[in-house]
Amino acid sequence: MTAPSPTDDGREPATMSVANAAVWAMAGQYLSFAIQFLTSVIISRFFLTPPEVGLFSIALAAAMVVSVLQDFGLTRYIAGLPRIDAEAQARCSSVALTFSFVVAGLIAALALPMAHAYHQPALAPMLLIIAGSYLFVPLAVVPMALMARTMSFRCHFSVNVGGALAQGIVALTLAAMGFSAFALAWATLANGAARGIIAQWMRPALPWPLRFDGVKPIVTTGSRLTFLYGWGALGTRTPDMIVGKLLGLLAVGLYSRATSLSDQFRMLMSGAIGSVFFPAFARIRDRGDPLGPAYARVIAGYTAIIWPGMAGLALAAAPVVRLLYGAKWMAVAPLLSTISLTEIFLVMLPMHTDLSILMGRTNRLIGLYMVDTAVSLSLLAAGSLLWGTQGAAFSRLIYGAFWVLLYGRFIHGIAGFNVRAVILIYAKSAIACLAALAPLVLTYLLWAGPYVISTGLLFANVALGGGLWLAAMIGLHHPALDDLIGLVAHLPGGRKIHPLLRTMVRV
Repeated sequence: MTAPSPTDDGREPATMSVANAAVWAMAGQYLSFAIQFLTSVIISRFFLTPPEVGLFSIALAAAMVVSVLQDFGLTRYIAGLPRIDAEAQARCSSVALTFSFVVAGLIAALALPMAHAYHQPALAPMLLIIAGSYLFVPLAVVPMALMARTMSFRCHFSVNVGGALAQGIVALTLAAMGFSAFALAWATLANGAARGIIAQWMRPALPWPLRFDGVKPIVTTGSRLTFLYGWGALGTRTPDMIVGKLLGLLAVGLYSRATSLSDQFRMLMSGAIGSVFFPAFARIRDRGDPLGPAYARVIAGYTAIIWPGMAGLALAAAPVVRLLYGAKWMAVAPLLSTISLTEIFLVMLPMHTDLSILMGRTNRLIGLYMVDTAVSLSLLAAGSLLWGTQGAAFSRLIYGAFWVLLYGRFIHGIAGFNVRAVILIYAKSAIACLAALAPLVLTYLLWAGPYVISTGLLFANVALGGGLWLAAMIGLHHPALDDLIGLVAHLPGGRKIHPLLRTMVRV
């Protein structure tokens, strides 16, 4: 199942439709999520303690700050090219290989300083293992970008699921053998190796022989994007390091587990679709069509699904943590409730980075990122010092509200969406969200609170909430409804359900 290659003159092969691409991207995202999620649950329940998870979280956070160099903007650069030939591929692969060594070297150089800064000698060898995983990155970067360019998300599926399987098997095996937090580090290395090998098998683009002539446009674009992503990484990757330094390993273990669960749940709903939207919007731009109507549809889809999902996770945090991780992790629940609500703000203006890159507004975005990062880290540090882990979590909620105010006018200037139409979308999504939450809220008030509710009763409330959400979506004629129903037709067995859903909507 090898993806087709571009021809020598740069012409692209036929691509799958956006809907089919979305289905494959979602399938890969969901299955990868299920594997990683199940792995984290088993490891947390049976093998690792919060301080052990906290130690790995600090090491991974330090590595991820540096890892913004790994892609060097190649994915976006390749996606944005009008056409690409074998020579351009060779140049991109060579740049990817070069920067993989840069990233691995920088992470390795951090090993001893980090170990001394946190008074944790185990951080040094752990960071060296994680550094090794980045040597496999160039094997996957260009093939994955070429797959995305032609919307070959069937191949993305194989790469993502294969990497998740390798990571899960190694993590569980080594954790059971008593490798402690090092099991997670070796699993990271296994993930990188598996992704690189599978990507090259699906879409060969080896970074050899090296070719550096004509790389100036790549380096120019990559430098700007890397600087941009670097500021973003400071805001998203350093919180674990800050909490760990200020509050200790136990605190960062709890905080990291809360943010990880929130991120995983949000990615389950939105991450795959986002990878499809970038090339789709690139097509709209290339045709010269206005972005506003399409962007409003994206907002509708994100808020219709993610708002009730994240609000529901916040409301059900205690029973979810008890079910998944057990009693020793119950301190995660209040942190998870607060952090999950932050996502409601962060999906109000989706694709803010992607649209800025597509429309050539990266310089302005870099300035906003600098303000964004400064405010985010200042709020986190202040919250941690004043109120501990709960203060750190609450700082994320304040940051989310600030984020919307910071980027609102900027994104409107790029996408040109109708403000009144978007406000109406927000209102309809909020009503559908409240409908979804109503059964669980009433259950808490009348029968069983969050710390005593049974698993069966929780699932019953979720199912009832899902039914009320769908009824609200239909009753409100939510603009995302047509897109969601259309997506059902591309799922296995969806062609039988699709006419029924259409009939329900018309009625």
